[in-house]
Amino acid sequence: MARNVSTQRKLLTTAAAWTIGILIFFPILWTFLTSFKTEAQAIASPPAFLFFDWTVENYFEVQSRSDYFKHFMNSVVISFGSTLLGLLIAIPSAWAMAFAPAKRTKDVLMWMLSTKMMPPVGVLVPLYLMFRNTGLLDTRTGLVMVLTLINLPIIIWMLYTYFKEIPGEILEAARMDGASLAKEIIYVLTPMAIPGIASTLLLNVILAWNEAFWTLNLSAARAAPLTAFIASYSSPEGLFYAKLSAASTMAIAPILILGWFSQKQLVRGLTFGAVK
Repeated sequence: MARNVSTQRKLLTTAAAWTIGILIFFPILWTFLTSFKTEAQAIASPPAFLFFDWTVENYFEVQSRSDYFKHFMNSVVISFGSTLLGLLIAIPSAWAMAFAPAKRTKDVLMWMLSTKMMPPVGVLVPLYLMFRNTGLLDTRTGLVMVLTLINLPIIIWMLYTYFKEIPGEILEAARMDGASLAKEIIYVLTPMAIPGIASTLLLNVILAWNEAFWTLNLSAARAAPLTAFIASYSSPEGLFYAKLSAASTMAIAPILILGWFSQKQLVRGLTFGAVK
């Protein structure tokens, strides 16, 4: 039986939720507003919130100085490419760990998760030298490979969790009907886990889109994504806050729109298996 909740408690919960939401969203809103200010207004004290001379000059100057669409396409290729490649590797791996576990399966899962705890700078020099010697430095292919390896533990862990919620009897029935291992994964397991796969894809696209350490250190001009596009507005001459805000707004807008339209699928996937 559902528990009755008082009107006062509903109002307090709603007010608390709105307060937390505004606090989380405020930095994005402030960046957006700053992008329409002049450099002088951007550093004015006290700052102006809404009442200032709005201008779109920063956006035109950002585009004239840097080719936004080139960086945008690099981000799309790198983030989606690394995520799709990660899924191709992770789906069979998660299947094996969920439905055919070995004695050391849990140890392997913990080892993969532990690799996320290692500081990236610890392997930067050897990886940089490997990329330089193999011609992968400042290439989309190299960044796709790196981001795939970085996010692979998260992809496998998420898919493993989703696959564990799928009854193994369904896969056994497919085997009894003559399905091969490949057909079992492609035609039986994957369709049943679409919510989990979709949420895994979306989350890892966001992680790859926002990755800055590796993209800044392993790219220069040809393969530089939007993270490098933003970083270019921090120079020894100082920070150009208005232009930096314009560049940041242009960089986060695509992924923000993607997250907005796919939020139901993302929530559904993240709660997949939580409620029977």
